[in-house]
Amino acid sequence: MTPLENHKLVLPEHLNQYGFLFGGHLLMWVDEIAWIAATLAYPDCRFVTVGMDKVEFKRSVREGAILKFTVDLRRAGTTSLTWEARVWREEEEIFSTRVTLVRVDESGAKTPLPK
Repeated sequence: MTPLENHKLVLPEHLNQYGFLFGGHLLMWVDEIAWIAATLAYPDCRFVTVGMDKVEFKRSVREGAILKFTVDLRRAGTTSLTWEARVWREEEEIFSTRVTLVRVDESGAKTPLPK
C-alpha cells in the first residue's frame, strides 16, 4: 500500500499556555491520518484505534509551522492494522509512533479484515 501524506497548519487554538503546540492536538492529527489511511485501504470497514506504541515529542512546535504527516502500513493482522506515523517540520522529524487500529462490527466487536 502506498504511504499517505497530509499537512496541518499550527494555529493559535492549537497552542498550550506557553505558546507551543499542545501535544494532544498532534496525537489527534496522527490518529486521524492513520484512520484515514486504514479507511482508504479497506473501504467499507469500520476502524477504531487501540494503541500508539510510544509517545515522545522530539521537538517543540510554534504557531505558523506547517507540519507534514506520513503514515505507512507496517503490519496487517487478522483484525488489525499497524501504521508507522511520522511528523515533520520542514526537513526535521519531530514525532513518530506506530498506531494500531482494529476492525469492528456495528456492535464494537472485533471482526476479520477482508482478504
